[in-house]
Formats: sequence, structure tokens, C-alpha cells
Amino acid sequence: MTHISSTAPDTRLAVKHEAPAVPSTVRLKDTSFGNYEFKAESPGHDPLYGILPLRFHGGRLAADILLFAPAAFFNLRGVFPYYEIDAENGVIRYKANATDNWHEYRPTAAEKERAREFFGVSG
Repeated sequence: MTHISSTAPDTRLAVKHEAPAVPSTVRLKDTSFGNYEFKAESPGHDPLYGILPLRFHGGRLAADILLFAPAAFFNLRGVFPYYEIDAENGVIRYKANATDNWHEYRPTAAEKERAREFFGVSG
């Protein structure tokens, strides 16, 4: 489960084919090759487009190789348990544990463009 919050009230979010309320807790499946494109809209700010940063499951890779190699195609990367959207500053923050410090991620131009294309918006 992933908890998604925002620094601004009334933020609207779309992730892939879901539009969870913010704040909310959602289930996003692990993936090896896919991404989670997102669009975040906060009143008074330009929409923030990008791809959620994902964590690598190295332990799963070792287990997949030893036990069932084809499983590596489904579960090598997964979402972090916590995300915070900051559309005003154009960043998304993430962390693995509630007590951890936030890591900031600013989507690259290519990631922004990919997310715009996914949501049918021309750059």
C-alpha cells in the first residue's frame, strides 16, 4: 500500500489509470518494465507531470533467479510506501518508512513529456 499526500490542499492526482483522492492510500502493483505516469494539479500552479520514482527489489531478483526466473518480469520494481506531491516546487517526495527523511525527486524533461503523452496533453 502507498500513502500519497500533498503540500497543498485540493490537489488532484491521476496515476496511470487511477485518480485517487489526495491524501489517500492506494495499491499500485509491482512491475519490472512498466512505469507509473502521473499528473498532479494544485490550484494556482501549473500541472506537474512525471513518473513516480520506484524502488528496486534486489532481494526479489536473487530469489527469482534461484527459484523461478520468469517471475523477474513482474516484480523487480515497486512503489515506495510514502509519496508527497509538491506541485508548487515541481517535486515529488518519497520515503520507505514513516520515520525516514523525505527524498526529493524532480521529474526530467523526458519523463514530463512521456507523462503528458500518456494523458493526451501536447507539450
